[in-house]
Amino acid sequence: MKIGILREEKLPYDSRVPLTPSQCKFLVERNPDIEVVVQPCRYRCFTNEEFQYQDVKMQEDISDCDVLLGVKEIPPPLLLKGKTYLFFSHTIKKQQQNRKMLQAVLEKEVRLIDYECLKDKKGKRIVAFGRWAGIVGAYHAIRMVGFRTSRFRLRQMIDCLNFAEAQKELEKLEMPNWKIVLTGTGRVSEGAAFMLDVMKIKKVSPYNFCYNEFDEPVYTQLATADMFYKEGQDKFDAVDYHANPQVYKSSFYPFTKSADVMINGIYWDKRMPAFFTKEQMKETDFRIKTIADITCDVAPDSSIPSTLYASSISDPYYGYEPSAGTLMQTFLPTSVDIMAIDNLPNELPRDASEDFGNMIINRIIPELQKGRGSDIIANATITENGKLTDAYLYLTDYVT
Repeated sequence: MKIGILREEKLPYDSRVPLTPSQCKFLVERNPDIEVVVQPCRYRCFTNEEFQYQDVKMQEDISDCDVLLGVKEIPPPLLLKGKTYLFFSHTIKKQQQNRKMLQAVLEKEVRLIDYECLKDKKGKRIVAFGRWAGIVGAYHAIRMVGFRTSRFRLRQMIDCLNFAEAQKELEKLEMPNWKIVLTGTGRVSEGAAFMLDVMKIKKVSPYNFCYNEFDEPVYTQLATADMFYKEGQDKFDAVDYHANPQVYKSSFYPFTKSADVMINGIYWDKRMPAFFTKEQMKETDFRIKTIADITCDVAPDSSIPSTLYASSISDPYYGYEPSAGTLMQTFLPTSVDIMAIDNLPNELPRDASEDFGNMIINRIIPELQKGRGSDIIANATITENGKLTDAYLYLTDYVT
């Protein structure tokens, strides 16, 4: 099997890699039947020279590769006919911006395996950048607190070499006694919780969070049962919720009156209720002034109605005016400040790539080596031979 590491071509350029230079070398040394080549690139977090130092071959023409590994979506003209690709396609929720790409995938008879769909027997994702999205997102939330209170100023993580250097910034922290609500219990939110723990912010129960004030900064982490309910249901039924989220309502309202900061780290789709409404944001006792929306689904199909657009690493924050429902300057008394970067792990690309590459080596390469005998690969294959696979036929109207 010859594996090609693609140069990221989607704009703005992503600097992450699916395998680091040392991981490429390790993979080849442990698997004599595997060859790895890398397309040259000037903007990766790992330089061409770092790959060459590990004796990894640089190769512009990757048409002789069996499997092509990328990170983000691939511009349609660059797709090679009949090849096997692994990348985040962002198509399984019928994202309109990637419709033409999936049409090109079908036209060119590409075998598309989506990282997001690679799951174990329990349905749990086995490769993801989510933990680093949570870490960087939580850091942004606290960085915004510094701007809003003028108590401290943290460098952005993108300006740090790696996570170790970013942690030195935390020596500047002078946190007010603010209360932070974190949604979700998956990879993203666990990454955020890890970051808050590193900052030595105390964790409290949802009940204590809602009904008490504290003489130190605190956070609480909400599971699905803490955020949603079904009328007439005495006990939250997780199975029923995931099957029928459209019949549930948000129980987040008390947290809008008790939290100063919200970090949103849950998976969400438009069948689920939003946490709160634009009208509720107008209430005089709506307390949340800082929102780090790691989930970053843009309104109107979003869990947070003030997420009007995805921000960027170069311009990470914008202000929301609740009374008018419009944009405004950040960090003013009446603003709700929003961070909605949709590629957060790219602020710490070396660390994020290292973690992701370990997952590829340990969980995905062995499955690829099984050929057509891997259920994990089969279940994550969206297209093959110019057709949608059975599990993804629901995308038919999306690509026609």
